[in-house]
Amino acid sequence: MTEDHAELTASFTELYGSAPEGIWAAPGRVNLIGEYTDFNDGFVMPLALPHTARAAVARRTDGVLRLHSTDVPGGVVRLRVDGLTPNEGHGWAAYPAGVVWALREAGHEITGADIQLTSTVPTGAGLSSSAALEVVTALALNDLFGLGLGRAELAVLAQRAENAFVGVPCGVMDQMASACCTEGHALHLDTRDLGRRQVPFDLAAHGLRLLVVDTRVKHALGDGAYAERRAGCEEGARLLGIPTLRDLPYEELGAALDRLAQSGADESVVRYVRHVVGDNQRVEQVIALLDAGDACAAGPVLTAGHVSLRDDLRVSCPELDLVVEAANAAGALGARMTGGGFGGSAVVLVEEERADAVTKSVLEAFTAAGHGTPGVFPAVPSAGARRLV
Repeated sequence: MTEDHAELTASFTELYGSAPEGIWAAPGRVNLIGEYTDFNDGFVMPLALPHTARAAVARRTDGVLRLHSTDVPGGVVRLRVDGLTPNEGHGWAAYPAGVVWALREAGHEITGADIQLTSTVPTGAGLSSSAALEVVTALALNDLFGLGLGRAELAVLAQRAENAFVGVPCGVMDQMASACCTEGHALHLDTRDLGRRQVPFDLAAHGLRLLVVDTRVKHALGDGAYAERRAGCEEGARLLGIPTLRDLPYEELGAALDRLAQSGADESVVRYVRHVVGDNQRVEQVIALLDAGDACAAGPVLTAGHVSLRDDLRVSCPELDLVVEAANAAGALGARMTGGGFGGSAVVLVEEERADAVTKSVLEAFTAAGHGTPGVFPAVPSAGARRLV
């Protein structure tokens, strides 16, 4: 048992009066390419980060759910599993509680649990800290209660917890990445049928590095913007007479945009359609380049994705734009915002020998603009959710 595991075990035992039955971990993720495509049945390409949410868990048989986080001030949150109701608040505890609710709603007998959570996934950075909490809870309960659910099934239940219990209309990418990514790979995920392929992503072998730049800002403009864009995408699909924007081939995009404009569709709907269909194509471009051993050429595709997120989807912000501009000006191969936007993080693809200079340029640009200091760290493709002890 590592020192971290021993510390979490001791903390659990002190809090609840007995030792946990095990410790589990689930990672945050960063998305290389494919943004706002997952709720359109499209393609995404995330990779798991080394940062994880960890959970020490023990079963209960009295219908009580006790939740505690070492990262959030406050005591133990005590709930009844048969009294869990969607959209009743509970703050951070809504994420693990929502998983219990989703499992029980799906017919799985969860009779209660004591859960102690701790996480190294930065919150508010667009790196899926909430999905990590959901997936680690789902995996632990699946193991302890012998539910026999596969990783994709757990991810879908975790997504349902966030959609229906917490009230966030996210797609399934974050939960699938946390549950299903493998070390050394990016995950090519088809969010329609959950088909997936582990794509080798050893940038170091090509003399490259992928940096994550956490702007450490979150603009209030983002509140409700995700749902508005989802509704706009659905409206675009309806006007085009297709089930989702996934069903519009890239080759037919120009003609489809003309039809939308002629139909009197809101210009925002036209922009959203252009972004989603374009980003699906960009995912395919990046995969083809990686398969061909030409990871360097993926850089401009990342930057093109950022331009689309900035201009068509309009979910960027000055800090994210500054990361991309400063990084590319300093010699990065490409960069883009990642996640929901309006703050959070960007990814920067850079040659190893230029990584320090690019980082320095970004930090200096933030200082000159009067912004706070961003966090910068390498994205190392890491393992998905697993049992530790």
